[in-house]
Amino acid sequence: MLDRLKDVAERLEEINGLLMDAEVISDRNRLRDLSKEHSDLSPVVEGYRKFMDLQGQLEEVAVLLEDPEMRDMALEEKAELETQLEATEQELKLLLLPKDPYEGRNILLEIRAGTGGDEAALFAADLYRMYARYAQAKNWQFEVLSRSEISAGGGNNGFKEVICQINSDGAYAHLKYESGVHRVQRVPLTETQGRIHTSAATVAILPEPDEVEVEIRNEDLRIDVFRASGPGGQSVNTTDSAVRITHQPTGLIVICQDEKSQHKNKAKALKVLSVRLFDIQEAERMAEESEARRSQVGSGDRSERIRTYNFPQNRLTDHRIGLTLYKLDQIVEGDMDQVVEPVSAHFQAEALKAQED
Repeated sequence: MLDRLKDVAERLEEINGLLMDAEVISDRNRLRDLSKEHSDLSPVVEGYRKFMDLQGQLEEVAVLLEDPEMRDMALEEKAELETQLEATEQELKLLLLPKDPYEGRNILLEIRAGTGGDEAALFAADLYRMYARYAQAKNWQFEVLSRSEISAGGGNNGFKEVICQINSDGAYAHLKYESGVHRVQRVPLTETQGRIHTSAATVAILPEPDEVEVEIRNEDLRIDVFRASGPGGQSVNTTDSAVRITHQPTGLIVICQDEKSQHKNKAKALKVLSVRLFDIQEAERMAEESEARRSQVGSGDRSERIRTYNFPQNRLTDHRIGLTLYKLDQIVEGDMDQVVEPVSAHFQAEALKAQED
C-alpha cells in the first residue's frame, strides 16, 4: 500500500507542475481533467502524509520507552498514536478503492408502485416525500420531472410512478444503494377490521449520463402531444401540453405532463429518456464484467427486496445488512442518515474485503 501511496504523491506533484504550465492553462479540456484528478488525489496524499507523520512520531516514542522516567507517559502516547495510525490506515484503504464511475453525478430518482393496489401507490408517495425531505435536509436541488398520480380514496393521492431529478455532487454517493424493492406493512385507511397489509414499491437511482455517453437521434423518436390529466383521469389542462416520447429502437416510452409548456415537458421527457437509455447501456456493459467487479460497486438489482417499513411497530429493517431500527417515524420524515450510512459502510467493507482477497 505504501508503494502505491508514494506513486500517488509523485503523481500529485507532477500535476501541480502541469497546472502552472501555460500550455495546459490554455487547453480548457486538459485543464479540467487535470484539476479533477488533482481534486481526487489530494485527500489521498493528505492521508498518506498524516500516516507517515504518525509513523515518525511512533519511532520517536519508541526511543522514550527506554527511559525509565519517561516510560509511563511514552506508553500512553504510544497507545494513542497506534489508534490514530490504525484509523488513518483504514481511511487510506477506502480512499484507494476504485472510484465509482458515477461518483459526483446528478441522479434521477424513480419510484414506482408495485404490488398492493392503492396502498402501494400511497406508499410510493410516502417514499417520494421521504426522499424529498432528505434532499431538503442535505440542501440538494430536487425537482419533479414526471408523475402519474391516482386518487387512492379518503382525499389521498398516490403515485403509480414519480421521477425526480436531484442535483448535487453528493447525491449519488448517499443514495446509490437505495435501488430495489421497498416493502411496507401497515393497516390501510380502507381496512375496517384492522388487518395489516403488505405492499411494495420499487426505487431506482439512475446517474445522469454525460452528453457524449448517449446518442439520441431525432429519426428514432416518435413524439405525441395530448391534453394533461390529473388523478382519476380528470383533465387539468385545456391545451395539448403533455408530451409522450417513444424511442422506437428500444420501445422505451416517456410521458411528461407536469408543466403547462409543451416545450418544457418535451425537454424533461428527453432528459428522462437519456438517463434510461444510459441505464440500459450500462447494465449491458456491467453484465459483461466479472462478478468481482459487480460485487465491488454493490447490487443495483431492482428486483431485490432491500427494506421493510413496518408502521405498527415503528420498525425499519434493511435486509441486506440485517439492520433493524425502531425509528421509522424519524426516517420517513427525512432523517435517513441513520440507515443510509450503515448501508454505505457495509458495502465499503465488502469492497475492501474483495480487494484484499
